[in-house]
Amino acid sequence: MTSAYSQAFSSINASSSFTSKKSTDLKFGSIKNNELVMKKKTFCLNASSATLAEVTTKRVEPVQTATLRRQVADLYRQGAAIQGGVGYKQTVVIRSSEVGADKNATMECILNLLQETAINHLRTSGLVGDGFGVTPGMLKNNLIWIVTKMTVEIDSYPTWDEVLEVETWLRQSGKNGVQKDWTIKNLVTGQVLARATSNWMMMNEKTRRLSKIPDEVKAEISPFFLEPKEDGHIQKKIENLAEAKYVNKNLKPKRSDIDMNHHVNNVKYSNWMLEAIPETILEECQLSSITLEFRRECGVSETIQSLCQPDEVDEIPEVEFKKYEGGNILDGYLPYLLDDNSTNTLSFTHLLQTEGSIKSEEIVRGRTTWKPKNV
Repeated sequence: MTSAYSQAFSSINASSSFTSKKSTDLKFGSIKNNELVMKKKTFCLNASSATLAEVTTKRVEPVQTATLRRQVADLYRQGAAIQGGVGYKQTVVIRSSEVGADKNATMECILNLLQETAINHLRTSGLVGDGFGVTPGMLKNNLIWIVTKMTVEIDSYPTWDEVLEVETWLRQSGKNGVQKDWTIKNLVTGQVLARATSNWMMMNEKTRRLSKIPDEVKAEISPFFLEPKEDGHIQKKIENLAEAKYVNKNLKPKRSDIDMNHHVNNVKYSNWMLEAIPETILEECQLSSITLEFRRECGVSETIQSLCQPDEVDEIPEVEFKKYEGGNILDGYLPYLLDDNSTNTLSFTHLLQTEGSIKSEEIVRGRTTWKPKNV
């Protein structure tokens, strides 16, 4: 018996006797007719010594092969198809490792939830062949998904142990793009806590160049597209930063930041962007929205700079400036933002770029919006 199975069954009391003919559900499997049934193995329980003797090995389909069948329900992930089978929803719980000191979910946690439900959506649709939602047609053509733009808007942050329902769906975006949207709700109350939208394209895994969507891949994914919908919301273009008030240098990707597409995962960029935000803003304000425009890949050997510039405020009304350690930050913007009668937000423009001795290359342009805490 392998050590993994030994650890799984170490809690079995040696004096216990399993002689019941009824089926008994356990955390690690089920007991039926004195047999312990696992996902891959079937064991026989010796009632006198409670030892485990392997009696047979059952063939189990590989996970990726098994998911090439369309599913209405995704029981293992507590998910299900919605919107006539073209959308997907999943129930998740915010874990202690996903919250900050304030017990609220971090932006990294939220971005990870979006990424995971996007993949599981394709999985239940029967389209996943390998990797991050790669379909059989994409696998055949050496194609992978890449995110070109993502925007997340937070109305209220999920908290530790809160049970959420994440819904997601697809739309076509131009000739060679896909738009992926989400809502995050409290499962009990139905309150919408966050919304997100993103644009995805395909890249050749070998050449690392953007690719058109082959006809066979279009045939695979187009049945799951909802009708295009214009929301009337035009996002302001993110300009390149020629200079920035706040700069954080010498950021190094970790090997754990590299995903199965062999580059830094897009979720990690949000952390680097926030590294350049002044500490006072982090203490007094809450991130209410983030937009990332991805310009190029980032590898593990590169060194990154995080640049951050506060956007200009056209008018700052006469208010009583509050006192903060370190003085008034951002030329008086923060006291205006934190005034009790203010409904305004504060926004920053961001740039992640490589640190080069001759030339720096853009990796991500971004924008963040902040509002006072508890508002």
